[in-house]
Amino acid sequence: MSARILDGKALAARIRAGIRDEVAAGVAAGRPRPGLATVLVGDDPASHIYVRNKRRACEEVGFTNFHFELPAATERAELLARIAELNRDPAVHGILVQLPLPAAIDEQEVLLAVDPAKDADGFHPRNQGALLQGAAGLRPCTPRGVMALIDETGIELRGRRAVVVGRSNIVGKPVALMLLERHATVTICHSRTADLAAEVAAADVVVAAVGVAKLIQGDWIRPGAVVIDVGMNRDEAGRLCGDVDYAAAAERAGWITPVPGGVGPMTIAMLLRNTLDAAWSGYQP
Repeated sequence: MSARILDGKALAARIRAGIRDEVAAGVAAGRPRPGLATVLVGDDPASHIYVRNKRRACEEVGFTNFHFELPAATERAELLARIAELNRDPAVHGILVQLPLPAAIDEQEVLLAVDPAKDADGFHPRNQGALLQGAAGLRPCTPRGVMALIDETGIELRGRRAVVVGRSNIVGKPVALMLLERHATVTICHSRTADLAAEVAAADVVVAAVGVAKLIQGDWIRPGAVVIDVGMNRDEAGRLCGDVDYAAAAERAGWITPVPGGVGPMTIAMLLRNTLDAAWSGYQP
């Protein structure tokens, strides 16, 4: 068996094209042009690349992008004041504060300051709580992208066994809840799981989001399983790799995401979808 590749880059391009068409038609019909505000604090090179890609995606689909770069020495009060201004601005429908923030700034305080109705990342506790309760809200982007990739396989999740390796608030916990919404039977594994290999081997769907290079061995994968690799690591040779030993896993899996080119492009696509939802759905937290 050789796995079919779940091409996140191609799927994200289709999603962005659809959003571009929706925006053009909606604005022509009198709807407001969606606006995304990106806030970047400090000089982290990776953060600058991520934000640049997000701004480029906004332009591609016809959003207005409001971008603010603040020095690493920015005071907490100044950053919170900037967020408060964006919360009040009717032209801004989504707000993204790029993480990580400088060590002197409390990330949780900043995330709490963002209006939940403009929380394009889906990180605010109000939106996370809405997910827990099955209520309307903006969903975290990467888990939403994971679910879209699983949907590409065409499998019915109802009754399937899903294993999520990783329990972060950004990916592991929310993707487990999204799988539960679809009636999968979900197990969350982590660093203290007694027999990780056995848990993975029993799964119809594996979502690896633990941040350890090639932790998930190929011979753990159940034949025909769907493998979604959220990890982005460097191997011993310095090459990009995921949390799954891709070459070996691809010999057993039914579907598998590559790294790079799998989940990564989907995160930005879902950021755009969240912003459009916030602009036009009338969502009120």
